Amino acid sequence: MKHTAALLAVLFVAGCAAKAPALDGDPFVRSFRAIKPAVVLFTMKIPTDDKKRKGEFDDAYGSGVVIASGPWGTQILTVQHVIVDARDLRATLDDRRSVPAHVIASDEKEDLALVQIATPNRPVATLAASSNVDPGTEIGVAGYPIPDAFEDENLGTRTSVFAGRVSSIRKDALELDLPIIPGESGGPVFDAHTGVVIALAESRFDDEKAIGFGVPVEDAERFLKGRLRAPVHLALK
Repeated sequence: MKHTAALLAVLFVAGCAAKAPALDGDPFVRSFRAIKPAVVLFTMKIPTDDKKRKGEFDDAYGSGVVIASGPWGTQILTVQHVIVDARDLRATLDDRRSVPAHVIASDEKEDLALVQIATPNRPVATLAASSNVDPGTEIGVAGYPIPDAFEDENLGTRTSVFAGRVSSIRKDALELDLPIIPGESGGPVFDAHTGVVIALAESRFDDEKAIGFGVPVEDAERFLKGRLRAPVHLALK
């Protein structure tokens, strides 16, 4: 009887494992795996806000997404407030390789910036218009939340992904039902089922951190005209 019970227990566990859905079958997991190589961590020095330390600099960070690459190097899209007044700007690729970066264009009003690195032939993200996105659409946000805190805890540098939905379509912004954590700003907001980037993550309300926003790809398309070294992967129609 003991042997029979043990055998039944093994068969039960094996049966449950066989019925468990494979991660490869999850469209959200597939979408994140596809976009992850194009997500970039920015680190830099910015002027301190501390009046007692006037003239000094603090460490800062943000995220971005690769949108064009070739033998000449790589261009990364992010939000402008991430890199404003930055010194010693660097981009971390594949969670480990840090390279020098420089800003080649920025627009404070649109809160967009284009950054270039010399590293050639990087994976690029596909951009898609958010005009066909409705409230309730499942999305993901990929980026690097508070990377210095993770490093302080010896947890390493890793791309994080958060799942949520579009809450509302606002003027020149997508409202999201999840917060944008410091460090994630500039990272891609992507369709959970297709993996295409529909916006760039940003936070707007200092007094209400639970609501996040995305700068729509349509705004980025206007900003990027005439500034790219290679065609962008677009699915705009």
